[in-house]
Amino acid sequence: MDWGNFAQQLVNGLSLGAIYALIALGYTMVYGVLRFINFAHGDVFMIGAFAGLYINRWLKPFFTGLPEALSTAVVLLLSMGACACLGVLIEKLAYKPLRNRSRLTVLITAIGVSLFLSYSAQLIFGAAPKGFPNLFNSTTHDLPGGASATTEQFVVLGVTVLLLAALRWIVLGTRMGLAMRALSNNPAAASLMGVNTDAVISFTFALGSALAAAAGIFFAMLYQAIDPFMGILPGIKAFVAAVLGGIGSLPGAALGGVLIGLIETLVVGYSQDIGIPSGYRDAVAFVLLILILLFKPAGLLGKSEREKV
Repeated sequence: MDWGNFAQQLVNGLSLGAIYALIALGYTMVYGVLRFINFAHGDVFMIGAFAGLYINRWLKPFFTGLPEALSTAVVLLLSMGACACLGVLIEKLAYKPLRNRSRLTVLITAIGVSLFLSYSAQLIFGAAPKGFPNLFNSTTHDLPGGASATTEQFVVLGVTVLLLAALRWIVLGTRMGLAMRALSNNPAAASLMGVNTDAVISFTFALGSALAAAAGIFFAMLYQAIDPFMGILPGIKAFVAAVLGGIGSLPGAALGGVLIGLIETLVVGYSQDIGIPSGYRDAVAFVLLILILLFKPAGLLGKSEREKV
């Protein structure tokens, strides 16, 4: 076995899995609070990438003389802020009026919002893919075992860990996080105890959308190209990751994202050895979804729940 190739696939898989994990966290947070899947989340990921492109373009004259780390952080934070506002706007306009409607109604609305965002982006930004600029000088670093990693991959992994730590602190160490957990556990009781339901739901959408924007920036940094429909496949795979880890579980979403990224990369790296063409890398996620729904519907870290009928 070529351990150098294996180590390289692990590095590539972890960086891709970190992106899936950030998107999956948005799915699982919204599901935990409102019990529905926001299928427009992948398009927020796409908007985050375009926001990073244009924010960097507009502010580039002001970045002259600034450290690259600072200018990159500004682009990342402003993109996250823009998508956080977009997430709140989507919730207020599309989902809030439907809170007392059936889940099917909300699901169809989410698909409609997703299509609206995709085609609006195509109208505004154009259908042709756009190159994403290098936010900083990149070099390739040699790792033990014969593998290598680019500066972008280190940034993706490092910032993702920081964002996951910040999310854990918000959910477990703040009053808003306590309100989110209360609303997720028992919405009626939380409302009776004085929890501002509207504020908590808006904050949940803002937080999930900000993480999706970060994922969009990281994806664009790694692959150097963005387009209005780039959010469809990563969004679906992140949904599979959320289900794999256990929908509603934050650690499960992160674990599922990393696993999907690793499995997808290993399938490509060892396609000849396992007899699966590399073009089938996208199908692997859906096969995993079928298997997890058949044998462990609650996911790896999820808990089975009983529903009254």
